[in-house]
Amino acid sequence: MNPDTDRLIDWLLSNLEPGAAVFHLGQYCGSWRASTTGRAQASFHLVLRGSCFLHLGDGSDTLELNSGDAVFMLRDRPHSLTPERHPSPACVPRAMLPMQPIHPDGTSLACGFFDFQGLAGAFFVESFPDLLILRAGSDALRAAAPLFDLIRAEADRDQPSSLIARLTELLLFYLIREMAKQERMAAGLWAVAGQPRFAAVLNRLLDDPGRDWSVDDMARLANMSRASFFKHFVDASGQPPAQFLLSLRMNIAARHLRNGDSVTRAAERVGYQSPAAFTRAFRKVIGEQPGAYQRSRRSAGLHARRHGPAPGEMH
Repeated sequence: MNPDTDRLIDWLLSNLEPGAAVFHLGQYCGSWRASTTGRAQASFHLVLRGSCFLHLGDGSDTLELNSGDAVFMLRDRPHSLTPERHPSPACVPRAMLPMQPIHPDGTSLACGFFDFQGLAGAFFVESFPDLLILRAGSDALRAAAPLFDLIRAEADRDQPSSLIARLTELLLFYLIREMAKQERMAAGLWAVAGQPRFAAVLNRLLDDPGRDWSVDDMARLANMSRASFFKHFVDASGQPPAQFLLSLRMNIAARHLRNGDSVTRAAERVGYQSPAAFTRAFRKVIGEQPGAYQRSRRSAGLHARRHGPAPGEMH
């Protein structure tokens, strides 16, 4: 891979801020059914021991999952896990048992949610498929295998620690980087980042988002004619360069707002001298007024620091 592209993907990963939280941890025995559907959040299931089957509500093929496999649902979609390929009526939601002692016929799971934030969050969800699966023993992801051992060790403690969530984020990062390098993404920022011809363009846009960029400027950085650049960029990103740049600028501004910048300062960082024009652009892309966005994120952050993840029972 082009060094600039590799560096750009690593930069995007560092800005993804997935915010993983373990919702439930334990093991199921006998007949059972589990799901994280219906909470309007991205979620994950780690099979720490045993095996089970993933059933997708859209009628897709049932997928067998074994120890060491990880499932990341990047969007809330109907699904369930059961111990049977063809679930019997006995497969209903049940309470999880503790991780220890280990039951020979049990399936140990770590399940939870992701809240994708940061500069790359919105682009990430748009660019990748709903469902990502990391398979145990995958040659491309062999370096990630020790993370599962660490997660199991933390899960087996009398008092499991928050390290499980952090280690799960690392698993996702390994998978994302591999998919980006293989250009297995749909249109969006990550799809553009995975193409060496656009690496220099994106690097410059990210380094200096406030500059008055034109399509001609971008085409020169890519060593392409204006017409050729426009066509290939739209094919890769799914939108014209100007619209892409607008989305990029507003997501950069959103990150600065979360980090404490004033609305005026965040606007200046991305090239807006008029607060009114910035507010219109921000609302168009992000869906909220910048001031309201900043207040809601600050309030959510204070709540998380005071109370931690909300408890609940997986169903």
